[in-house]
Amino acid sequence: MTHADLAPPNVDTVAAGLRRDLQRENAFFLSLSLPALVLVGLCAMLPILWILRQSFLSLRGSYTLANWENLLTSDLTWRAIWSTVELSAGTLALCFILGLPLALALASAPQKLANRLLILLMLPLWTPILVRTYGWLVLLRRDGLVNQGLQGIGLTDEPLALVYNFTGTLIGMVHFMLPLFVLPTYAALRDIDHNTIRASASMGASLPRTLVSVVLPLAAGGIRSGATIVFIYTLGFFITPAILGGGQVNPIAIRIERTLSTFQNWGAASALGILLLLLVALTAAMLLCLRHLLSRKERRHA
Repeated sequence: MTHADLAPPNVDTVAAGLRRDLQRENAFFLSLSLPALVLVGLCAMLPILWILRQSFLSLRGSYTLANWENLLTSDLTWRAIWSTVELSAGTLALCFILGLPLALALASAPQKLANRLLILLMLPLWTPILVRTYGWLVLLRRDGLVNQGLQGIGLTDEPLALVYNFTGTLIGMVHFMLPLFVLPTYAALRDIDHNTIRASASMGASLPRTLVSVVLPLAAGGIRSGATIVFIYTLGFFITPAILGGGQVNPIAIRIERTLSTFQNWGAASALGILLLLLVALTAAMLLCLRHLLSRKERRHA
C-alpha cells in the first residue's frame, strides 16, 4: 500500500461529491412531485388565469377596465371587504379565547382521556357544513331551543335576535373553525417538555407567569399556525353567512354569488373573485412577515 493510498481524502473533493449527491436527491424528489405539480397547475392556476381574463371582459365580450373601475369605486365593495375582515377577525378572536384554554386542558390531561376528548372535538368536522349550519338555525331562531332555555330560566323576557345577523353568523363560523385552531395548538403544547414547566415552578414562578413566560412562547408556532388557518379559511366563507346571516351579513363570497345569480355579470363577479384572492394573498403575506419578525426576535433573545 502506497503513501498516496493512506492519505486523507481531499476536502474539496468530498464536498463536491456531497453536493452532487444532494442534487441527485433533489432531482429525484422533484421528479416524484411532478405529477402533483402538473395537477395543481392545471386544476388551480388555469382557472385563476381564466377568471383574471374574465374580469377584464364586458358583457359583450370586449376588453374593458369598467369592471374594476365600478368595483373599486363602489361603496358595496368596501363594505363587503370590511364585513369579510370583520367576520374573520371575530372568528379568530373567539377561537383564540375558547380554543387556547381547551388546548391547554387537552395537553395537561392523561393521554387516554385526551384522545377521547379529541374525538368529541373532531365530531363537528365529520358532519357536513350545511347540516351543521341548519342545526344552528334551529337552535338560535326566536322559537329555538336557546331562546326557550334562556326564557325558561328567567334570563330573558323575550326572544333574543341570535340569527339572521352578525351574531348568528359568528357563532356558526366559530363552531366550524374551533377544531382547526385547537388541533395545531394542542400538538404544540403536547410537545413541550414538562421538565421546563417544573423548572419554572421550582424557581418560584406562579401558574399565570409560567403560562405567559414559558408555555405560550414554546407553543407559539402551533398557535400561529392555527390562527393562520382560521383567518385565511374564513375569508372565503359562503354557506354559513348565507344561511345564518339572512341577507344582513354580506362578505365578498356572498356578493360574488349575487352578482352571478341576479345580474349574470361574469366580468364583475370575476373581478370580485380576484379581489378575494388578493385579500387572501395579502393576509398570508402579512402573517408570514409577522412570523418572520417574531422568529428573529426570539432568536435575538435566545
